[in-house]
Amino acid sequence: MKLMKSTANPILSPLKENSWEAASTCNPGAWYENGTFYLLYRAAGFDDEHKINFGLAASKDGVVFKRLSADPVFGPSADGPDAGCIEDARIVKFNQDYYLTYAFRALPPGKYWEKNPSEVVAYDLTDIDPQAPLCISKNLTCSGLAMTRDFHNFRRLGRITPANVDDRDVILFPEKVDDKYVMLHRPMQWVGEKYGTAHPAIWISYSDDLLTWSDSQLLATGGSTPWEEKIGGAAPPIKTPQGWLTLYHSVGKDKLYRVGVMLLDLHNPSQVVARAKDFIMEPEHYYEFEGFYNGVVFPTGSVVVGDKLYVYYGGADKYCCLAICSLSELLAFVLRYQEPVSAVFL
Repeated sequence: MKLMKSTANPILSPLKENSWEAASTCNPGAWYENGTFYLLYRAAGFDDEHKINFGLAASKDGVVFKRLSADPVFGPSADGPDAGCIEDARIVKFNQDYYLTYAFRALPPGKYWEKNPSEVVAYDLTDIDPQAPLCISKNLTCSGLAMTRDFHNFRRLGRITPANVDDRDVILFPEKVDDKYVMLHRPMQWVGEKYGTAHPAIWISYSDDLLTWSDSQLLATGGSTPWEEKIGGAAPPIKTPQGWLTLYHSVGKDKLYRVGVMLLDLHNPSQVVARAKDFIMEPEHYYEFEGFYNGVVFPTGSVVVGDKLYVYYGGADKYCCLAICSLSELLAFVLRYQEPVSAVFL
C-alpha cells in the first residue's frame, strides 16, 4: 500500500514577496476543527543566518490553502534558548488549548545545505566558550513546548528534552494513557550497546505534567531493511480501536527519506503491536528532490475526516505537500504485520 500524493502538490511554496518565507515553506503541523484545516508551517528566507519561523495557513478542503498572516505567527525568541530557530511543529489539543512541540537551536543554523556549512553560518564558533552547555557550544537541537488558543498568540512553556542531547522529532500523544502524558522522541546520542540500537531510533517517555519526562524506553529501531536505518516519529499517533496508528520517517542506506507505519498498543503504547515491513511513501517528484535537502518526504501533521487520512509533509526541505489514503485501509494494511500472540493455557 502507498499513500496517494495530491495532484495539487506542492500545496504551499516559498513566497518571494515575504522575505521570511522566500526560500522555504515546509514541514507543517496540522489541525482540523469546525470544517477548517490549519497548517503551522516552517518558513525561512535567504538571509545568511537562515532564521526559521512559523507561518499559518488555512483551507476548507484540505488542499487549497490561504496564508492567514503576512508575518510569522511564531518565531525564535529574542535571547532565549530558542533564539536561533524554531522548526517542525507537531500539534495536539488538551481541553481548550493547543500544544505544539517544536525543535529549536540557540544559534541560527546558517545555510546548512551548502557543502561547507561551517564556512557560511552567521555566527563565529570561536567566540563560543567550549565550556558552555552543549546546546550552545555545539548548537545542538533541543525541543520545546508552546501553547496557544488561536494559532496567533503563543506562550513558551520551556525545554522538554535535555540540553546535552540532540533530541528532536518530539511528538505528543493526543490524550493521556493510564493518566500519563506520552511522548515520542529521537535522541541522536542514545546509540550503541548501552542503548540497544546501532542507529538513532524512536524512544517513548511518560510525564505527569508535560514538562518533566521519565521512564524513557526504546520503542522502535531501524536497520532491518535497507530503506530504514535512522528513524524518527512523524505526526501525532491516531487513536483507533485496534491501537495507536503511528507514522514514522526513515533515512535509508541510500540517504533517501521514506515513511513507515506501525501500530502501538492502545493501553501500553510502549508495545509495538504491528509494523509494516514496506514503506508507504518515498520521494518521487521534483518537489521532493529539488530543494535544500534532496530526496525527502517528511510528515509532520495528519488529520482524519471521516475515513480519509490527510498526511501533510515537507518535500526536500522546501515545500508543503499532501498525501491521502483511507484510514481503514491503512489500518488493515499494517495489521497484516501484527505480531502473533502467544497461546496461554489455563
